[in-house]
Amino acid sequence: MEVSVLNIKGQETGRKVTLNEAIFGIEPNDHVVYLDVKQYLANQRQGTAKSKERSEISGSTRKLGRQKGGGGARHGDINSPLLRGGGRVFGPTPRDYSFKLNKKVKALARKSALTYKAQENAIVVVEDFSMEAPKTKEFVSIAKNLKVDGKKALFVLSGNNNNIYLSARNLQGTEVMEASTLNTYKVLNADVLVISEKSLETIDGILNK
Repeated sequence: MEVSVLNIKGQETGRKVTLNEAIFGIEPNDHVVYLDVKQYLANQRQGTAKSKERSEISGSTRKLGRQKGGGGARHGDINSPLLRGGGRVFGPTPRDYSFKLNKKVKALARKSALTYKAQENAIVVVEDFSMEAPKTKEFVSIAKNLKVDGKKALFVLSGNNNNIYLSARNLQGTEVMEASTLNTYKVLNADVLVISEKSLETIDGILNK
């Protein structure tokens, strides 16, 4: 699949790049995509939810009433889960939600996500660019020229460009990330991918081992 290379003015440069069929043209595997997205979202969870159980409540341990003959449910001290202010039964405790996925599974998931974007013609290849200073207005102009304004756009750069990141961080629905940190969730969450030329080489090097 060939894609025209645009400049930041949205004009064709006359060059075309061929998207690697081993990455952008495979048979997508929905199950590994599900697993990779599930792992990403699980890793975002803090896992700090906590409620106090019976033994952790501050209160007297004196038995409130006799064991039998009261006409109601039996309970011991005032910390009983049966009473208001008592401990909680089987409440949440801090835990780690992360789980392991094999590298090949994660790679296949990213390839599948990129293939879906290629099938949707939702990939824009732009020549490498930089910004001398953080200017949101200038970045908005670039997005308009590339016809991705108003869409959830993911700009994939070959390296860390702090000025571009700072220019885009206040724009709703726009995100900038490096090709080396590209993940399945971010790809699928975007309406369109704006990939620089060098980023394609980085993606090829990572996913086509």
